[in-house]
Amino acid sequence: MSDKNKAEDIEDAVSKEEEIIENDGEALEQEQLSEEEQLREDLGKEKDKFLRLFAEFENYKKRTSKERMDLFKTAGQEVIVSLLPVLDDFDRALKELSKSEDKEMFKGVELINGKLNETLKSKGLQNVAVDSGDTFDAEVHEAITQIPAPNKKMKGKVIDVIEKGYKLGDRIIRHPKVVVGK
Repeated sequence: MSDKNKAEDIEDAVSKEEEIIENDGEALEQEQLSEEEQLREDLGKEKDKFLRLFAEFENYKKRTSKERMDLFKTAGQEVIVSLLPVLDDFDRALKELSKSEDKEMFKGVELINGKLNETLKSKGLQNVAVDSGDTFDAEVHEAITQIPAPNKKMKGKVIDVIEKGYKLGDRIIRHPKVVVGK
């Protein structure tokens, strides 16, 4: 072999080695790039998990806070429900005392009734407003009986209110008992 052939062989070997090194470098670069892409993808997944968990926790906090507020609003519901017959008795007593001649007794009972009503109102108790002639609503009213309507306009309407209804906050704790025209 001549020096020229040896030089060409060496050049070929060097160029092959450079090509191999270049290919290895590209492969290594692609491997690093795919590893970087993999890490970015994993980071994206973890961020998504974190955001979902955070949102779920926020919803949990809101839900428990709302439940706690509802509990506070209706905490005394049992006591208030047990006082409703007392309110009914006061109404009946005031009705009868208004017929009597003793106006001082009427004023005294009226004051006590007013204080009791104001105290219960401050705790969230409200009357469910029902008047004769209102349209009957099964969600709000409790029909005790149906009677023939005195005229066609009163069909399906409240004729008489037998017992008052009450709400505590937004919930009806006692439906008004009514007579409905048919």
